[in-house]
Amino acid sequence: MSRPHPLAGKRILVTRARQQAGKLAEALEALGAEVLRLPTIEIIPPATYAHLDAVLEAISGFDWLIVTSANGAAALAGRMRFLGMDAGRLQHLQVAAIGPATAAAVGRIGLKVSAMPQEYVAEAVVAMLREKVVGRRVLLARAAVARDVIPEQLRHCGADIHVVETYRSVIPSDSIEQLRALFGEGKPLPDAVTFTSSSTVNNFFSLLAAAKMQMPPGLRAVSIGPVTTSTLSQHKWEPAGEASPHDIPGVVEACVKLLAP
Repeated sequence: MSRPHPLAGKRILVTRARQQAGKLAEALEALGAEVLRLPTIEIIPPATYAHLDAVLEAISGFDWLIVTSANGAAALAGRMRFLGMDAGRLQHLQVAAIGPATAAAVGRIGLKVSAMPQEYVAEAVVAMLREKVVGRRVLLARAAVARDVIPEQLRHCGADIHVVETYRSVIPSDSIEQLRALFGEGKPLPDAVTFTSSSTVNNFFSLLAAAKMQMPPGLRAVSIGPVTTSTLSQHKWEPAGEASPHDIPGVVEACVKLLAP
């Protein structure tokens, strides 16, 4: 019989944005973990809404909408509300979403997801859509800085793809002091630190540099999936665990596999 609190006594650091950390933190706490929080990302509006507004005004000319994150879906919904735009204007679109969290956020807009890959990575989106988007106008709603796998490869497949920035992710200014408090001299290391995107990895290392601190030796990372793992590897840090499936429940399960006695 499984233990009800397999993470009892374990300290796990969550690096997600403040507004996103709750679900992961609650799931870990329910299994007995002490959750430490270090937001490495803050979600802010795009530098300008001009492009997004123009695309939404011309949305009737698009056939597909691809949304790559719950953040992107939430930002899209917020701008539609600001413009007084009803979801009915987008009902003609075929919608692709990466992962169940993104699909749920798209559903909250009032749109139906018609395609979701089995693996929650850009390459799987391309494989899923390559036959469906030939000669179609496709709108990709995403962060300001993101991998270009989807637009580049779908263009090769014959899609007329437009990329629109719906939000930006920046490093929270107060997280430098939080990092110093967590990893200061004499402080006990967390048992693991979770990373749910490449941005959380890159920003974690940016915070270390800003705090003039070295990577704490012996710190173990848990990655949400292969893209995040690749980013960790680029920083010479091989994760001790990787989620499967590549979502928040998968991260929790990876923590249990790594840390449960």
